[in-house]
Amino acid sequence: QLHFVESGGGLVQPGGSLRLSCAASGFGLRHFALGWFRQIPGMERKLVSCISTSDGSEHYVDSVKGRFTISRDNDKNIMYLQMDSLIPEDTAVYYCAAYPTSFRDFCTDRVGDYDTWGQGTQVTVSS
Repeated sequence: QLHFVESGGGLVQPGGSLRLSCAASGFGLRHFALGWFRQIPGMERKLVSCISTSDGSEHYVDSVKGRFTISRDNDKNIMYLQMDSLIPEDTAVYYCAAYPTSFRDFCTDRVGDYDTWGQGTQVTVSS
């Protein structure tokens, strides 16, 4: 069974950067589409970014385009979210997630399609 361990969250000032990591065990990530979601209290969990199995298709929500970068290393079985130019509105609990798929150039933004989740890591952007 695929299992994730997240790391890299914390407190950062506006304009700063963080890199979230999500290390996988149990299965190789090669045949999984991967995503990063975030959630604030009282709100639904929403996709921030996802990346297809072929590494050829990335998707970002408009609010993070140009600031966040998703990546994956299938050999090391790990995924990342590089977050730059952080703003207070980025404050949330961030979750990595995955689902198996045969579609090499597509990843979904639907929470219900992801069947493996990390434990979540808090990101707080504040001065």
